[in-house]
Amino acid sequence: MPVKTSKAYLTVLGVPEKPQISGFSSPVMEGDLMQLTCKTSGSKPAADIRWFKNDKEIKDVKYLKEEDANRKTFTVSSTLDFRVDRSDDGVAIVCRVDHESLNATPQVAMQVLEIHYTPSVKIIPSTPFPQEGQPLILTCESKGKPLPEPVLWTKDGGELPDPDRMVVSGRELNILFLNKTDNGTYRCEATNTIGQSSAEYVLIVHDPNALAGQAGPDHALIGGIVAVVVFVTLCSIFLLGRYLARHKGTYLTNEAKGAEDAPDADTAIINAEGSQVNAEEKKEYFI
Repeated sequence: MPVKTSKAYLTVLGVPEKPQISGFSSPVMEGDLMQLTCKTSGSKPAADIRWFKNDKEIKDVKYLKEEDANRKTFTVSSTLDFRVDRSDDGVAIVCRVDHESLNATPQVAMQVLEIHYTPSVKIIPSTPFPQEGQPLILTCESKGKPLPEPVLWTKDGGELPDPDRMVVSGRELNILFLNKTDNGTYRCEATNTIGQSSAEYVLIVHDPNALAGQAGPDHALIGGIVAVVVFVTLCSIFLLGRYLARHKGTYLTNEAKGAEDAPDADTAIINAEGSQVNAEEKKEYFI
């Protein structure tokens, strides 16, 4: 009895090793060009590497596949190049390895970025309209990495002229009882190991009485509006009176039609009465 045989081909998968990210040195200065490389070995067939930045995939990367010394598996690497800024501080860069042997559970490596940058400075006043006799607080809001040192306040390029009334507390400048001599340009400087930045605030102390006058009603404007309304009303009454008088005169003229050519008053009355009689006769005729 003949013997039946069959062949089967077995494909052995090479499971990729856990990926490693290289090329990062902490900290990185803002504006520097960063190059990160992710590498994994032992995969068969060659694994796929993908990059993510805060869960958003990065497409513009370089990919390299090399055969291992055993000539059975592969080493795969991918390189990511980008220029960093302050928004990248604390961002997680993830390298993910996908392979059919991982059963839909990819292997990942992660690198959290640390970016150093110069301070950014902004001055925030406690009120938009500083008034004479009232206090004012100027807050110097500064952000940077490393954290900026205590800020420096100056006025018109020099020291604060009245330290008893101008008190610096942390990042705040408190000015007590404002007066016109406080007008000027106030400057806040913040410094860290990377650099220095500053912001300026121009102080104009307002007279509270002037502000109250501006906030009150404009009596001249109101008076002008009232005058215009009165003028328009009077003109309307005058025109309406002329219109009524003109139409009333026309009615009386038609009423006395036929009497206007009479030589004397008696004849005019007779003609007018005759016209009325004729009108009444015409009315009776039509009825």
